[in-house]
Amino acid sequence: MKKKQARLRRVQKTRARIRLQGANRLCVFRTPRHIYAQIIAPNGSEVITSASTLDKDVKKKVKYTGNIEAASIVGEILAKRAKKAGITKVAFDRSGFKFHGRVKALAEAVRENGMEF
Repeated sequence: MKKKQARLRRVQKTRARIRLQGANRLCVFRTPRHIYAQIIAPNGSEVITSASTLDKDVKKKVKYTGNIEAASIVGEILAKRAKKAGITKVAFDRSGFKFHGRVKALAEAVRENGMEF
């Protein structure tokens, strides 16, 4: 099984469990250069808020967007935007990526700023 296929298989299992919970979903996607995070409504068709390393707020604060520092800043910004939208509890969807490095840094930053998983 190839690497991407294995990741996509893990994605399906995770999202099926989150769908049963009926919770807002914090979805993370990463590339070598950027990291993206969205909070998606339980129906799956509405993005409530989002943040990424492409945002102007993040680009001002970091020199390189593909590292742990940038991921933690994205997490902080996302948590602040979610609080404005009235969301305090989400289900964490790591999109099949391992929970370490940038994904872990983003999750910890979101938790530190008041969100619950």
